[in-house]
Parts: sequence; structure tokens; C-alpha cells
Amino acid sequence: MEFAELIKTPRADNVVLHCPFHLAVEGTLCLTGHHLIFSSRRQDNAEELWLLHSNIDSIEKRFVGSLGTIVIKCKDLRIIQLDIPGMEECLNIASSIEVLSTLDSVTLMYPFFYRPMFEVLEDGWSSFLLEQEFEHLSSVTNEWRLSYVNKEFSVCPSYPPVAIVPKSIDDEALRKVALFRHGGRFPVLSYYHKKNGMAMMRSSQPLTGTNGRRCKEDEKLVNSTLRSGRRGFVIDTRPLALAQQARAKGGGFEQEVHYPQWRRIHKYIERFHILQESFIKLVEACNDQSHNMDRWLSKLEASNWLSHIKELLTAACLAAQCIDREGASVLVHGSEGTDSTLQVTSLAQIILDPRCRTIRGFEALVVREWLQAGHPFQQRCAQSAYSNSKQKWEAPVFLLFLECVWQIHRQFPCSFEFNEQFLIMLFEHAYASQFGTFLGNNENERCLPAVEQAFQIPGGSRRRKDQHYQVQQGAAGQGERAEAAAGGAGGG
Repeated sequence: MEFAELIKTPRADNVVLHCPFHLAVEGTLCLTGHHLIFSSRRQDNAEELWLLHSNIDSIEKRFVGSLGTIVIKCKDLRIIQLDIPGMEECLNIASSIEVLSTLDSVTLMYPFFYRPMFEVLEDGWSSFLLEQEFEHLSSVTNEWRLSYVNKEFSVCPSYPPVAIVPKSIDDEALRKVALFRHGGRFPVLSYYHKKNGMAMMRSSQPLTGTNGRRCKEDEKLVNSTLRSGRRGFVIDTRPLALAQQARAKGGGFEQEVHYPQWRRIHKYIERFHILQESFIKLVEACNDQSHNMDRWLSKLEASNWLSHIKELLTAACLAAQCIDREGASVLVHGSEGTDSTLQVTSLAQIILDPRCRTIRGFEALVVREWLQAGHPFQQRCAQSAYSNSKQKWEAPVFLLFLECVWQIHRQFPCSFEFNEQFLIMLFEHAYASQFGTFLGNNENERCLPAVEQAFQIPGGSRRRKDQHYQVQQGAAGQGERAEAAAGGAGGG
């Protein structure tokens, strides 16, 4: 398919651009396969806008006589208005934008066509390999090992080809544990606390069901993280009632009779449509300029966004306290282990590990705990707060995590190497980017032959999946680090 076939009117003159906090400006509008480009050549009021079609959440059309108006609402929450002379031109441009902003094929996305205009300082394809993390770990302990049991994505389709697991557990046992965990997501190491040797692991829920099914290999794996005479904590991100409902459907939780050294704690963290609706209400409150301060605070409270922040930070602080203060290992999971689980483990590491508060350390954390851990970015970030279509799998899970990091940063700015601009950049790129970092839903999808071929990865199809993650950083993922180093450092 040629992009030119989808563009009915590639150019329009005398278009007026309206952006919040800026004066209206007249110029030329052009449509390309991936961008909406507005340019004004007036010397006294030069203005240029490059907007990715993938950043468009919804568009609205209005007509007054022969003048057409297109209101574009973006996934990064910007609202842009274009006044276009001529009804036919306006309709053509609007329909072209609607089609170009909703392309289904991932290989038609801009990262597959983008070429960096800056100097590439390092290979973005191999910047954050799990083997490198294991080297740091093996320098302080020999109790863990790298497992390639999932090198063909046959054990767990949402896990990467390699995982860090206890040395005492062999690959055959891991296969049995994977059958006992939802989606094959067996417990893997998320964080090792060098101060006292405690570990934080993450997984999905166990498939105990109503008959109390058990897996001795799973019990051995979970218990292998405990020191002699010590207890551990299972932090379940579901309420007890929801966990019991899951048990009736074949899921469940670790039963105390089979895990006597572990105490289960339920810390409910909202997901999916409830979180998405909260995000929509928050944005509506921010855009409503007709109310006073009391009404604004009332609508903010009604959105429950701050409540979600509080719940998530409370769960993360609990996990950090169990590890650092109680000297106990922690296992975190919800149902699938791809959303609230990753929020808790990531924030706990922000609290516990100073390295995660550096630019490079935070990037490594996002790669390790979100991209490699199988957070479905393509599903969760398909639309933002302005979309007219409400899909059940859309939710600002990653955005809520970034918001919580910002809250911590506001309290302890000197403990971070980056500022809020870095977090905003990650939010924008998660929803629309020229880089391939957040494409797909897991490592398996980012290693598909079609994706590799589109990215023109040297070395042929699926080259050494067990040691080299092809598309986690995108063809120009190192550009994000270049931008971050140039504009993200601060506050520290």
C-alpha cells in the first residue's frame, strides 16, 4: 500500500493554526504518510508544526459557510485547531487524517521509516541486555543464574528469551512452574537488594482453582529466595474478593498451607477501564475553564486519579519496606502480572536503588520491568483520553507509573539525575514515537520476522534471540538517550 493513495488533498494554503497559549497564525498545511506539517513563512511570526498521525486521538469537523474547522485532539493531550478555507478541502484532509491515524499494520508505523538526523553514539539494540544486569548481580551473589528456557518463546510468550532465576531451580522445573502460573509467567527475579540479600520477584497468579491445585516445583522456587528462618511476603495487587473470584475461574493465590513461610497481603490497584475512565475525567477537569477553584478541586477529587496514585505508592512503599526494613523477600503479582505488578516492582526499585534514579538506570529499569517484562504497550496505549472508541484493554498504566515517579521526584528532587521533562518525553513516546522502543506488546512480537525485516536488522531473521533483543530499543532507540542527556538532566 502506498501512503499517497490515502491522501486526498496533500496540501492546503491559507490555513489558520490555533494552539493553546499561542496567537493564531496563517500558513500552509501539508500531509505526508506519517506527519501533518504546518508551516508559516512570515518573518514576523514564523511557526512550524510537525505532528505524527499516530499521535492523533480523535478529530472533530465543523463548518461555517465555506470555512471548515478541524479540531485535533492528541494522545499527548494537546488540542490543535485548523481553520481550512473550502469545505471539500477540509473534508478531504479530515478523512485522510482519520485513515492515516488508524493504520492497523505495525510495520507501517513511523519507526520503520525514521532515519536519525543525529550522531549515533552506541548500539541501541544491545544497550540494556539482561546479561549485563546479571553481571552486576553475579558480582555480589552466586545464588542466581540465567535461564534460556524461554529462548523460543515456547514456555511464556510474554517473557523475554532469558530470565534470572534461582540457581537451585533447573529448566525442567521452570517448565512445570510455567504450567502452574497464568500465561506461563513463572516467578523471576525483579530486584536483588545488595544491602541484605533480599529479593523481589514477580509473576502472574497461580492456577490453584477451586480444588486447591498445587505445584511442588513452584513452592520450591518461591521458597528458594528465603534465608534460613526468614519469612516472605506475597503482595497481591487484587482485593481478596477479586482473588477469590479468580480462584473460582481457575486462577487463585498461594495457599498458606502450601506456602507456610509466606504471608499474603492484598493491595488493590485499579486497572483497565476504571483507570482509563479516571484519566478521562482528569483531562476533562483540566480542560474545563468555566469553573472556579472549588469546582476544579471537586472534579479533581471525583476523577479518583489522586487516589490511584496514593494506592500505587502505598503498595510500592510496602514492598520496599518489607525488603529493606523487615529483611524479607517479596513476590508481587496480580492476575496476569503485566500491569499493576510492574508498577509496584518498578516504583519499589525507584525507592530502594539510587541507580534507578539516574538517566541510564531509569532507562534500564523501563526496559527490564516494562518492555522485557511484557507490558502490552500496543494495547494499553492505542488511544488516550480523547478517543471516541473505548476499548476494554486501553489504560494509562505506564502513565500512572510515570506520575508516581514525578510525585517522588517532587519530594526528593536532589535524588534524581533527571527532571520532569524526561518523564514527559517517555509519556509522549509511549503513545507516539519515531523510535521503535514501545512498539508491540512483548518481546515475542518485537522479534517477529516481519518486524525484523522492516527494521532491516543485520544478521538475518531472529538472530540470537537468547542474547540479543532485536527491537526493544527500536532502530534509533539511542536517540531517546541522546535527547534525555541533552534536555533531561537536572534537579540533581
